[in-house]
Amino acid sequence: MTQPAKRFPAPAIDTLPDDIRTRILAVQEKSGFVPNVFLTLAYRPDEFRAFFAYHDALMEKDSGLTKAEREMIVVATSSANQCQYCVIAHGAILRIRAKNPQIADQIAANYRKADITPRQRAMLDFAMKVSAEAQLVSEADFAALAGHGFSDDDIWDIAAISAFFALSNRMANVTAMRPNDEFYMMGRLPK
Repeated sequence: MTQPAKRFPAPAIDTLPDDIRTRILAVQEKSGFVPNVFLTLAYRPDEFRAFFAYHDALMEKDSGLTKAEREMIVVATSSANQCQYCVIAHGAILRIRAKNPQIADQIAANYRKADITPRQRAMLDFAMKVSAEAQLVSEADFAALAGHGFSDDDIWDIAAISAFFALSNRMANVTAMRPNDEFYMMGRLPK
């Protein structure tokens, strides 16, 4: 296994606080490997807890956005932020959740030409604006999203996911976090 991140040492799993070790081992049992983001962020246990609490609050709840749409936001904004780890890791999750082996690559390369609905394109247009130019968000953006059936809570979710992954993208780049090899083929071939 390669080092999860080049710039900060990943602690040994058996040295971590019980709650963090338990979470990492549960992820390993479910996926068959430990995603490097868990090992990298475990370097700072309090921040690990806060990061994953907010991640789960945004990415795992039921709302007007599907889990695949949430992953679309992550892949599109992470591509714009040049975050290799998040594009590869969340691209794998997107392929699985969308049951589409091509969608993540399309969105990472250019979401405007991806095989997505007009509603999803509006969602990604807004996510990209939040990611790159949040100071320019206006009532016209809210009206455009409402026209596609997004509620105020959905719009909050789009913005929060985009903003949260801006943090994640920057930390992944600063730590030189590497995508696990396992992510590259996930969701590409039928089981």
